[in-house]
Amino acid sequence: MASFGKKVFDELYVHLSGLDHLDDAEQQQRIVDALGWMPLTSGHRPNVAKLNTKTGRVSLLAYKDFDEDSFPELAASWIFAPGSAEKPSYRTYADSLNPPILHRKELLVPATHPGREGWVRLTATAEMLGLFQDTTAIGFKLNWERLISIRGYRLVGNDFLPVGNETYSDPVASWQFDGQVQRHLTALTRSSLSAPVQLLFRHGLLPPGSTMFDYGCGRGGDVNGLTAEGFAAHGWDPHFAADQPIFEADVVNLGFVVNVIEDPAERIDAIHNAFKLARRVMSIAVMLHGSDSVGRPFRDGFITSRNTFQKYFTQAEFKDYIEQVLHQEAFMAGPGVAFVFSDKDSEQRFHTGRFRSRGVAARLLATRTPRVRVTREPREQLVKPPNSPRPSHAEVKFMKAKMLLDSLWATALDLGRMPEPDEVANLDEIESRIDSLGKAVRLLGRHYDQTLLAAAATTRSDDLRLYLAAQQFSRHPAYRQLEPRLQRDIKAFFGDYRTAQASGLRLLLDAADPTQLLEACQRASTAGLGWLEDGHSLQLHVSMVDRLPALLRAYIACALILWDAISEVQLVKIHIGSGKLTLMEYDDFDTSPIPLLRRRIKVNVRKLDYDLFEYGTREHPKPLLYRKSRYLHEDYPGYAEQLAFDDGLETTDIVGESNFGPPPERLSEQLESRRLAVVGMRLQRSELIPDLDQTCGANFTFRSFIECGETQQRLALKNVPLNPATYNALYDLATQVLDPVVDYFGAIRLTYGFCSHELGKHISRRVAPKLDQHAALELTPAQKLICDRGGAACDFYVEHEDMTEVADWIINNAPFDRLYLYGADRPIHVSYCTLGSRQAFRMVGTKTGKLIPRRYGD
Repeated sequence: MASFGKKVFDELYVHLSGLDHLDDAEQQQRIVDALGWMPLTSGHRPNVAKLNTKTGRVSLLAYKDFDEDSFPELAASWIFAPGSAEKPSYRTYADSLNPPILHRKELLVPATHPGREGWVRLTATAEMLGLFQDTTAIGFKLNWERLISIRGYRLVGNDFLPVGNETYSDPVASWQFDGQVQRHLTALTRSSLSAPVQLLFRHGLLPPGSTMFDYGCGRGGDVNGLTAEGFAAHGWDPHFAADQPIFEADVVNLGFVVNVIEDPAERIDAIHNAFKLARRVMSIAVMLHGSDSVGRPFRDGFITSRNTFQKYFTQAEFKDYIEQVLHQEAFMAGPGVAFVFSDKDSEQRFHTGRFRSRGVAARLLATRTPRVRVTREPREQLVKPPNSPRPSHAEVKFMKAKMLLDSLWATALDLGRMPEPDEVANLDEIESRIDSLGKAVRLLGRHYDQTLLAAAATTRSDDLRLYLAAQQFSRHPAYRQLEPRLQRDIKAFFGDYRTAQASGLRLLLDAADPTQLLEACQRASTAGLGWLEDGHSLQLHVSMVDRLPALLRAYIACALILWDAISEVQLVKIHIGSGKLTLMEYDDFDTSPIPLLRRRIKVNVRKLDYDLFEYGTREHPKPLLYRKSRYLHEDYPGYAEQLAFDDGLETTDIVGESNFGPPPERLSEQLESRRLAVVGMRLQRSELIPDLDQTCGANFTFRSFIECGETQQRLALKNVPLNPATYNALYDLATQVLDPVVDYFGAIRLTYGFCSHELGKHISRRVAPKLDQHAALELTPAQKLICDRGGAACDFYVEHEDMTEVADWIINNAPFDRLYLYGADRPIHVSYCTLGSRQAFRMVGTKTGKLIPRRYGD
């Protein structure tokens, strides 16, 4: 066992500075071999090794500022296959908003490390604040910072400081941007805003200052929510708000109205009447067919149990229906939600935006701006020296205008170029405070990092290439027909329209080249955008598509020309060599850690054809998605919880090396055999009472521990545990201690196992129910633990073995709690609990015949 290191499941983490202190020579050599492979051009050097003690897999990890940061961020990783020190998979976290972080780093270094004492104190403080009570999600930066804030603290250097009434600023988060700022509005009112209105915000179609009219507003939830946020929102409903006026607005919402109208002619009138009111766009939402789509058939829909009418659609039917009614293109924004534009410039901006990477400014500023370190100086050092030079007039003026310049800079990064006057939301304020937009732009060029703008320009030019590539499959609009921002982008990034179109066509041709496709998939995988499977496919969540290299986005866009219902898809699989793309739809993808596959669409990009596979029948049951975290990014909501679930399931060996684990019913059985169950998004201990003949580890059943004692067999007492937690404790004892003993020494004989309260009444000699752990986790009539040490215990004997040697082996190799050796030819008493104390005793007889425990080895 290692003399130092942090153990998480089967993974051992050690800092490379202490590699010579690693006791296991084989483990040390594996790490050395991996280090010998390391390329010199990676830009990062590893400082931590992670070794899987079960499989032998080695990972080298590069943590930024390991010694200086209290909880350092992971910058890069190299993962070597088990038994190999060649061609590792490489991952960089340079663009991650939520990178993994390291806790308890004092465990990774030897006791002689100079910083260890301070890190121990930091960990103790974190424990005192309750920050380690639930370790499911804290291994990621944003989750950790959020938890610290919830506890009422902030982390400054190596100190947790309480948050009082003062305000403090985060220099990285002080900028503003206009790309996705509406998300905060959705989050604040998520429970009151309907899905179509949320999607309007998400796509930037309801910016500040817009007017909105809700046609068929019901009780007015959306109208009230938007009005509370300062929007000019109104609504009309034939039942709840029939006396309200009907008038035009920038945005009109027709949410879940069409599907409740039983008259098909009136349904069409409602769509036309609502669309006439929209100056820019109308959102329209309906109910889709689902498992709860029930009722009595009536006309072209159903009468429900509440005597209401429902007309259900499929996504494809809904799109066709709107386009037939309005003779306008319907853009599917989500399941059962479509946008129809009355203003063609707005439509073109939206269509272009579908190929536009989201949150460019936010990501560049959050991941590439150096973090400012806050140090606590002595108070006297904070006093300004009397002869320090006074800032110049220009410097003072710049600092006063900095907030405006930060906002303008974020706008420039979002565009990938300097903005024109009509693209600046606060132009009047800028001209008032800074004299002119031109002067403000010059200040940006002088004081801000232009490499960020170059990176943003690359992203936006790729977005434009992708849009123009998609234009190859439809009528090309003339340059003068393009909306103004698109014209400016073409001029800024390509110079002229012809060059831009040629670049889009080149992108399509490159996307058909398997060699370039593989290289792009490898770059995506390196950035954490999907799971690369043996070089033949890349699989990822659809939310990451707009962050992929432009070539992969073009490949996907080609496939979606045939299948455009992407709003119902969660996972995308790029087949590198075959020219195919698979789209997968799951039930409860975000609320289940192992969701069920509902539908799979395999698109043949080269042949312009697709195959549809539906699941859920007896012949084709819905398969489970295992290792879901592989296909997500750490920025994805709930990623940390999903990763914790996957890691926990991985330790059970239920899935094994295959990506296709057992079906749902077999999964439940196999989890129960390990005393586990899926509860929500977590893998937890089972709360069921098992059959006594159910296996308990590899070599026993629960009956083995219940009917092994001499007294129980003589009296034939029932002696059955009543608390499910007791069965969990017996399982842990079997798997953590006894099964390894059997593997090493051969069969063992249990002489005393579980002891119920009833059995304990008949055993009077040499028992201590409150201490010996034979009662496991059973409760007294007052619902208190009989033994508060936790865990479970048993006595056992190995035929033809010196039990002293057995005891020595357990002490050196097993995570036991307490061990008592009664003699070389007597049974050993051993117990196990999660927080094992590893206390071993030798029972020594006195002159009076009484046995007294002595520390083992004394």
